[in-house]
Amino acid sequence: MTTFDIMLPYYGPVSLMQAAVRSVMTQSDRDWRLTVVDDGREEGVAEWFEALGDKRVRYQRNERNLGVSGNYRKCIGLVEFDRVVLMGTDDIMLPNYLECMRASLAVAPDVAMIQPGVEVIDGLGQPLRTLVDGTKRRIYAPKVDGHRLMGGQELATGLVRGNWLYFPSMCWRADALKAVSFREDLRVTQDLALVMELLLRGEELLVSSTTCFQYRRHAASISSTTAGTGARFAEERRYFLELAKVAQEHGWPRTAKAARFHVASRLHALTLLPGAVRTGRKESVSNIVAHAFGSVRQAR
Repeated sequence: MTTFDIMLPYYGPVSLMQAAVRSVMTQSDRDWRLTVVDDGREEGVAEWFEALGDKRVRYQRNERNLGVSGNYRKCIGLVEFDRVVLMGTDDIMLPNYLECMRASLAVAPDVAMIQPGVEVIDGLGQPLRTLVDGTKRRIYAPKVDGHRLMGGQELATGLVRGNWLYFPSMCWRADALKAVSFREDLRVTQDLALVMELLLRGEELLVSSTTCFQYRRHAASISSTTAGTGARFAEERRYFLELAKVAQEHGWPRTAKAARFHVASRLHALTLLPGAVRTGRKESVSNIVAHAFGSVRQAR
């Protein structure tokens, strides 16, 4: 029977981390192990874990701050079982999450990635509807009833047009994840880069329509803060232009074209432009405008 390694690279509010841990402990499927790697310095955290008294829960604090990518890489290095989840420190597993993963593995035992159904919540845990998530569901995400196996140029192109995955909710085959890991030079696009590398290696994704995970979206997240300043878009542009070249050389011209134009990323930047103008942050406005209206010629 598969034991799931659930890795929680922790940084941020203690209360949200505790809610994430409790959601793992209330899984209907009891065959799991949780490892929390603390990259912060909040007081009382180690004592809280000790008081849990559950041998399936492991906790350790980094001697020095490793940063987001570094802490994720450390978590991957600690994985011992065949299946792993890299859970967000502020997200929630619904009680049926591991049950859903086990049902998905019965459909595709060797699949590298599983994307289940996700509910988006706000900082208070209430259901949240945003333009970004609505667009993901209506335009970019495939329509699935049950399970659907995807891969190759079709999936890669679709994800470049609009990344509809919720990375913290995904379940991975451990050997596939360890083969690619996370890039040190990326912060906000590292999840997409990892998935793309696996697809280029011939791996596949299984999509389940069963909702079993709550993804928290709030203003304090790295992706939100870097988007507000426009800083994330310089990284996105750099990555997409790099991917365009790689995809072209790999024989995926549709993926290369989508990466060159990165339309969804440009449109996302435009939605943030009014807010940047209102705040009067000239650098933010400049970053966003450059990304939204920049030329694609450099990528050709």
